[in-house]
Amino acid sequence: MTTDTAQDFNGRLVIVTGGTGALGEAVVNLLLARGAQCRVPVHGTLDPARQPTRERVTYVEHCDLSDEAGVARLYDGAAGAWASIHVAGGFEMAPAEDIDRPALMRMLDMNFVSCHLCCRGALRAFGETGGRIVNVSARPALEPRAGAGMTAYVASKAAVAALTQALAAEVAGRGVLVNAVAPSTIDTPANRLAMPKANHALWPTPAEIAETIVFLASPGNRVTSGAIVPVYGKA
Repeated sequence: MTTDTAQDFNGRLVIVTGGTGALGEAVVNLLLARGAQCRVPVHGTLDPARQPTRERVTYVEHCDLSDEAGVARLYDGAAGAWASIHVAGGFEMAPAEDIDRPALMRMLDMNFVSCHLCCRGALRAFGETGGRIVNVSARPALEPRAGAGMTAYVASKAAVAALTQALAAEVAGRGVLVNAVAPSTIDTPANRLAMPKANHALWPTPAEIAETIVFLASPGNRVTSGAIVPVYGKA
């Protein structure tokens, strides 16, 4: 347990979407190490072989985060939550001429719509003392010219960045701080497999990005809101 009281989550409830993936799991692990209770959605049912149940983690099964009913289930019983961290999302590589409406809507649902609905759920769950929201955008959303071949993904993550900044201004008087991180390529087994010739040492690890996310969600973050924080590693 950390001795840094500014980042002490002891007894605080934090919702973490995407908490069974590489980055989300790193966030959950760090939060647990700092005393938090976590609530994690699962799209289908939890596979104990891949994600064993853990103390102080509540898994909410059958949660489609692009569906209002699914998000309502996630935040039902989360009244008084301290923070909501939105890692869940998706990626598809395709040239613009091959992106039909279903593919476009899939990217928007997975990245932007899910983020918006979870932000709304978090605001309704927070108490009078406010809270913290941390979203996950992406480096190409801040540098769109680097997004050739993934325009739908870039646009959906740019929408997350815009939502973050607009929402931060909207709730500034309510004690709610809203920020996002924008990772470059994350050092995960899947990304290494997809890009075997890349210099993996340049990529930020999930644990490194989790440190920034958890700070933004912590009581120690008292003034930062509306920021889109680059987490590029050495890239």
